[in-house]
Amino acid sequence: MGLTSNSLLVLAVAVAVVLFGATLWLWPRLARRSWAALGGRIGLLLATQLALICSLGVAANQSFGFYAGWDDLLGRETAQGVLVDQSAATGAGGPLRVVSIKSPPGDAGSSASAVGEVQKVDIVGRVSRIATPAYVYLPPEYFQSRFRTRTFPVSVVLTGYPGTAQALVTKLKYPAVARGLAKDGRAQPMILVMMRPTVAPPRDTECVDIPQGPQTETFFAKDLPEAVLAHYRAGARPGSWGIIGDSTGGYCSLKLAMRHPDVYAAGAGLSAYYTAPVDPTTGDLFHGNRSLRDHADLHWLLAHEPAPDTSLLVTSSKIGEHNYRDTLRFVNEVRATGRTRISSIILESGGHNFNTWRREVPPALQWLSGQLSDR
Repeated sequence: MGLTSNSLLVLAVAVAVVLFGATLWLWPRLARRSWAALGGRIGLLLATQLALICSLGVAANQSFGFYAGWDDLLGRETAQGVLVDQSAATGAGGPLRVVSIKSPPGDAGSSASAVGEVQKVDIVGRVSRIATPAYVYLPPEYFQSRFRTRTFPVSVVLTGYPGTAQALVTKLKYPAVARGLAKDGRAQPMILVMMRPTVAPPRDTECVDIPQGPQTETFFAKDLPEAVLAHYRAGARPGSWGIIGDSTGGYCSLKLAMRHPDVYAAGAGLSAYYTAPVDPTTGDLFHGNRSLRDHADLHWLLAHEPAPDTSLLVTSSKIGEHNYRDTLRFVNEVRATGRTRISSIILESGGHNFNTWRREVPPALQWLSGQLSDR
């Protein structure tokens, strides 16, 4: 029974309800002043509360996509060791293999030329040697004969930490939002590459090239574009690629756009922070390398490095987000450069959660589309 399955949630709720009912039914019988009765009362209370906590935990995980499965929860995920068959049946070769193909959620049975397609893929970095899964959304136009010779701009979409790539499809509904914006003429058709920034799970690498460790920045700056360009009709010209993400994915998006403007013409950070943390989830990211640490600090980059020729978008909330003041500071620092372009979405209120990001994704994706060109 999977950690994200509805069956597990139903079972957890059922157990909690049964234990609650048992507590009400048995309580009068356990009202005696004896050690056995006292132990029975304590046991029922603890079991009921544990069942309620488990139910809430399963429900929260389904809503926010913290962990994809039991191995992910217990730190035993081994996605880093995925082997890719380069002689896949597609004949495309290269470091990307399509694992499965589905219609976007809610569009089962519809043709790809009408609703687009979501492909689950495995990607192996040629330089970084990082292996990771991802989801690729191809817009309806990708399959229409009148666009058969056209290449499409690409938006890389990143989750937070720990997060799941599937949540970008099912919870934040990026494919549905992208198709709706394109249908309304508010955005151009784009390829979306949706994935976790945690490409060496369970470690949170903060998109840093860690000394003697995962070369995550290299993966996103070099390997990922190379793999996508080798497999899809994706834009290869300057200005064809953008990147967007929430929380940790937002920090990574801003940093990659700032440090690699030749790859990412624009970066959007939803509820982003601006300095890589060092904590038990990250381990030692910098190994005493002060330069590496400084270059993971976006404030430091703006103060000490030439302003990058890129466009940035940041979001926050006046009430509910801890990054509000830091976001205003970042906006002012970018504006002072006179070269890097900055936009913002500031909500009156909204927490660090999917509900807030659902309100920000449509305008942010529309903005990102406006920064990209493949013509």
